Amino acid sequence: MPTMYSILAKKRAGLPLSGEEIGFFVAGVSDGTIPDYQTSALLMAICILGLSPEETTRLTLAMADSGERTDLSGIPGVKVDKHSTGGVGDKTTLITAPVVAACGVPVAKMSGRGLGFTGGTIDKLEAIPGLSTNLTLEGFKAQVQKIGLALAAQTGNLAPADKALYALRDLTATVDSIPLIASSVMSKKLAAGADKILLDVKVGAGAFMPTIEQAEELARCMVDIGRLAGRPVVALITDMEAPLGRAVGNSLEVEEAIDVLKGRGPADITELSLTLAAHMVAMATGDRPDHCRVRCEKALSDGSALIKLAEMVGAQGGDPRYITEDGYLAKAPIIRPFMATDSGYITRLDARLVGEASMLLGAGRTRKDQAIDPTAGLVLLNKPGDAVQAGQPVCLLHTSHNHNLSAALKVLSRAVSIGDTPPTPRPLIHTEISA
Repeated sequence: MPTMYSILAKKRAGLPLSGEEIGFFVAGVSDGTIPDYQTSALLMAICILGLSPEETTRLTLAMADSGERTDLSGIPGVKVDKHSTGGVGDKTTLITAPVVAACGVPVAKMSGRGLGFTGGTIDKLEAIPGLSTNLTLEGFKAQVQKIGLALAAQTGNLAPADKALYALRDLTATVDSIPLIASSVMSKKLAAGADKILLDVKVGAGAFMPTIEQAEELARCMVDIGRLAGRPVVALITDMEAPLGRAVGNSLEVEEAIDVLKGRGPADITELSLTLAAHMVAMATGDRPDHCRVRCEKALSDGSALIKLAEMVGAQGGDPRYITEDGYLAKAPIIRPFMATDSGYITRLDARLVGEASMLLGAGRTRKDQAIDPTAGLVLLNKPGDAVQAGQPVCLLHTSHNHNLSAALKVLSRAVSIGDTPPTPRPLIHTEISA
């Protein structure tokens, strides 16, 4: 029978942990029988010494089994889940999910809330008055069977070991360990019950992985977990140096997602959403992504994806007119411009700093129980490569109060760089990684 002392000594020596040892650890974390100081010691050892692919998979599966697993087998068809590692202005789920559902592939997706500078899909959805994301599991599955689409908040008992471990990782400087990040993400994805998983791994200033090498290492780690767990996983490395689209903030991002579904959204968020949707349909059908891309473009152009989102909003208690008609979503009472200080080209727009400015305006939270202002955020009038004149508005700040406006403007002054020549464009999608 393993003990935490023997497990710590073994990992300190750089030896691999067995499935029994990892199961003992996760069970003790879940029921609180292992003291925090021993859990923290093992987390630090993992952060320094790492885990093998087999160890990481064992940890992931044990965490997935620490709570309820969602059984989606009663829903006809292949269910494909999508997960983003977090970014700024990333409203792709609000676009890809209805596009994929309009192509006949059922989407049963549980999403999370935002924390810090990154946004969360559930916060965006709850900017629609009346819409409920707290569905019962039976109601969640029944809605997918009826209309092919449901987006709901994660249940409280989905991989509870991950919640306990993350709380300690946040306090012990062990957040940025690739095996721990990968097991955290994949334990929730495996427990959520999808047949196949598409990962959108962000890279750049607004991502947890700032370099291509780190993003690829994380993506390969998660793809390996899927392979070893018998769950097909594909990962796309996508750019998060600058925010996606032009809107940052919950209600503003919902409005922009609707614009994309109406065929008038920004090019970058439209392109990425269609690429992700095409890969999801391809994984479900076995067809080639380029063939599926044609189907996804048709779902966008003929309005069927927009109708699918409106159906989902209605089924979850919201008014479908918030989706189908313009001008229904609430606006912030205070809108303030941020002006360019020089003439030239925008050479950099730091996504993390833009997210931090949006958070100061009320669009984000520093604690999970903190309330947010759904109307707060900002709209980017210019992106990297655009020419600007001194005194010209670069973006518009939206807020319900004045007390953090000056702080947000100071953060934006660091986020925006202006130079004499336009920057070299960064690719939107860097690479694809699969088993």
